[in-house]
Amino acid sequence: MRDPFVVQEASGVAIRDRLKDLTAQDDKVLRLVGAHLGSLAATDLALYSRAGFERTNRSWAARKQDLTARSSSRWAGSLTKGTHDQYALARRGQFAYRDKLADGIRMLMHRLSLPVGEKGAKGKPGGYRSQGEWFNKSRRLHLLKARLVAVEEDIATGRVHVVRGGKRLANNRHNLAAAALTETRWRKHWEAARWFLSADGESGKRFGNETIRVTPDGEVSVKLPKPLEYLANAPRGRYTLSARVAFRFRGEEWADRITHNRAVAYDIHLDVLKGSWYLTASWKRPAVQTIPLQATRAGGLIGVDTNADHFAAYRLDEHGNPVGNPHRFTYDLTGPADHRDAQLRHALSQLLRWATRMDVSAIAVENLDFSDGKTREKFGRKKRFRQLIHGIPTGKVRARLVNMAAEHGLALVAVDAAYTSKWGAEHWKTPLAGSKRAMTRHDAAAIAIGRRALGYPIRRRTAPPRHHQSDGGGHRTVQADRGTRGREGLRRTRNGTSSQRAATGHAAIAGNQRAQHRSGHAAEHESWQQDSLPLSP
Repeated sequence: MRDPFVVQEASGVAIRDRLKDLTAQDDKVLRLVGAHLGSLAATDLALYSRAGFERTNRSWAARKQDLTARSSSRWAGSLTKGTHDQYALARRGQFAYRDKLADGIRMLMHRLSLPVGEKGAKGKPGGYRSQGEWFNKSRRLHLLKARLVAVEEDIATGRVHVVRGGKRLANNRHNLAAAALTETRWRKHWEAARWFLSADGESGKRFGNETIRVTPDGEVSVKLPKPLEYLANAPRGRYTLSARVAFRFRGEEWADRITHNRAVAYDIHLDVLKGSWYLTASWKRPAVQTIPLQATRAGGLIGVDTNADHFAAYRLDEHGNPVGNPHRFTYDLTGPADHRDAQLRHALSQLLRWATRMDVSAIAVENLDFSDGKTREKFGRKKRFRQLIHGIPTGKVRARLVNMAAEHGLALVAVDAAYTSKWGAEHWKTPLAGSKRAMTRHDAAAIAIGRRALGYPIRRRTAPPRHHQSDGGGHRTVQADRGTRGREGLRRTRNGTSSQRAATGHAAIAGNQRAQHRSGHAAEHESWQQDSLPLSP
């Protein structure tokens, strides 16, 4: 079991504002620049992927020189940087896909090796229910093995497969009716997703970025590629937009950076559904040293259990004792992506505001992954359970909570997720439940998470064992009192008759207390007299 640790704060910051009051000429120029640079980015990514591991500084310089001739030196740097980032992301996806295939193959081989209909043990699935299912899974095993061979070959050669614009949007072209799109609308989404209007910042340059420049008063200007310099309305091949931006969130931090000419990256994109252009500014913060774990435990913390539809939170003091009542922050993760993201941010905002009012310095969460629990090979028939596991927004919570907790001055402590729900429900649900407090297993799991983050065991202390089996620990509470009549007799059933064991003669000795070696009774029936004590040794 892994020890709890304090999560490192996020180093990246991104803010966004809408480009309002754009003219028709501004919209035309942005579309032309985005389409031209998008075609260059697609070509460069294809060349970089086909090169495999035969990549050197000389080949990178040749690629950049070719892109400079068709755009500009600054756009060429942004294009190659974007290609390298996209390739690195695709490689990480390849390794994750390989691990997923390996987990599925391992589980299939385990279940196929068991007899048909055999029940599984605790934590391990059993055999398949029928011979037909066994046959279909054996065919699927060969399919996964073939996919694994292909992925391992791509990994060995260094080749990746990337769809610029998104694989989901590309598949929608083959089924427009299910996606509720027409061919014209799909084409607009596809072209906008493949545009390239991103520029990395550079410290020391004017306002932190020479390619897409934003002045302190909100004026936005773009460096045009060489084939489109005829559209410039400003000196040195630049085009100044008529819109002005004003970042309301983190505006002072952004203004401080561009005033001191520190690097700020910008990205311009079009929302096809709304028909609006947006500008996103991002920069990197300096690394901040994480506070020690003992410091986060000083004033207690809040344990949070992440579920498919709500956060269950409970406050604990520095000694691990639950304080007050449980709190639940609900969210609805159905519908479009924007709705799901807004629901999650709203629930996290409520959680963090409540944590600030409780005057704690840290929040404890589970270090969830569920990489092996999500495979369909382990719980193929249990669709509801797989949907529940997939419904828990582990990745989104991790990304959002790290950023938002840092803004509230709260540390994030990650703990091992093993047995938190089981032990929490076993040891904390019943003792804390009452007529005025409703406890669920999720609330109890939040207590378990908090106690593990504080360094305390989850299980409650039980009564110590008896030091011996005589009456040294007192009479058992289930025994009859000494003044009760008939306490030495045979036990009777509820209808007043003797037990069946007494009829067979097995209970006769059990009912005779003198026949047993009990305290205060002799084992023999003859008279007994104590010898006199010796006067000398």
